[in-house]
Amino acid sequence: MPNTKSAERRMRNSARKNLQNSAVKSKLRRLEKGFRAAVTDGKKDEATKLLPGVHSAYDKAVKSGVVARPTANRKKSRLALSLKK
Repeated sequence: MPNTKSAERRMRNSARKNLQNSAVKSKLRRLEKGFRAAVTDGKKDEATKLLPGVHSAYDKAVKSGVVARPTANRKKSRLALSLKK
């Protein structure tokens, strides 16, 4: 348990941010999974439509600090490569 009022406030804030960050990460995983499913099923036109949405979601996650920029760039690059193959 926190000992000071400020520590209590920080605990509440971190719990709220943790919930928000986990929701964003969950959304990213869901989008990536849908994209990868489209690629493996051979639905290239559908995957091509999904890719900008996945890229946008990663960029927004970087902007809010949920995902590090190098991580997002690496994942976006690998997704684009998987579509190209």
